[in-house]
Amino acid sequence: MSKKHIGSSFDAFLEEEGIRDAAHAHAIKRVVAWQIEEAMKMQSVSKVEMAKRMKTSRAQLDRLLDPENDKVQLDTLQRAAAAVGKKLRLEIV
Repeated sequence: MSKKHIGSSFDAFLEEEGIRDAAHAHAIKRVVAWQIEEAMKMQSVSKVEMAKRMKTSRAQLDRLLDPENDKVQLDTLQRAAAAVGKKLRLEIV
C-alpha cells in the first residue's frame, strides 16, 4: 500500500457515530480505575483495607474499580486517590 493512512481518524469516526464524548468519558473512567488498582497493588492494599481507608463499603469500591461503571462521583474518586496517597487532578482543556 502506498498510502500511509486510509479513511478518517478514529476520533472522526466516533464523532460521526455521535459517541465521541461517551467513548472519551468511558476511557477516562477505565484509566482512573486501572490507576487506583495499580496503586493498591504497589502498596499491597486489599479491597477490604481500601474500603476502610475510604470509609465506604466494599460494594462501593467494587463499583469504583469496575471499568464498565462510569457513574462514579467526584468525591469518591478523590477519597480513593487519597487512600493510596495520591491526588486526583482534573483539567478542562
